[in-house]
Amino acid sequence: MFAIVRTGGKQYRVAAGDKIVVEKLAGNAGDSIALDDVLLAGEGSELKATKGLTVSAEIIAQAKGEKVIVFKKRRRHNYRRKNGHRQQHTILKITAIGAEKAKAAPKKAEAEAPKAEAAAAEKPAAEKKAPAKKAAAKSAE
Repeated sequence: MFAIVRTGGKQYRVAAGDKIVVEKLAGNAGDSIALDDVLLAGEGSELKATKGLTVSAEIIAQAKGEKVIVFKKRRRHNYRRKNGHRQQHTILKITAIGAEKAKAAPKKAEAEAPKAEAAAAEKPAAEKKAPAKKAAAKSAE
């Protein structure tokens, strides 16, 4: 199975086991990441739906590209500027193409959702008590 993913403003055709060099991504060597922006996926000549599809990858290394020399000169004006640049890259190994990561992520969100709802339910109750005390203090005066 193959997929075309977009990361760093570029598109890459990947399959399980491929190694690709992409623009710098956050993470250390050995970390797993999910590339969510899948543009096309398929097997052979058959195309598959890309909604909810993710590509799992492992960061092999954070590296730098080759040095690019930028030299500016204006004739007869004694103007010379030399500058160099090395682009940051991340080397990825594609581990799987599929929705395994997408299924795992909503479970975490579902586990956090009841906590958030419980916290939201407690806050309005606390806010209602505070105005009631103020109203009681005003009526006592």
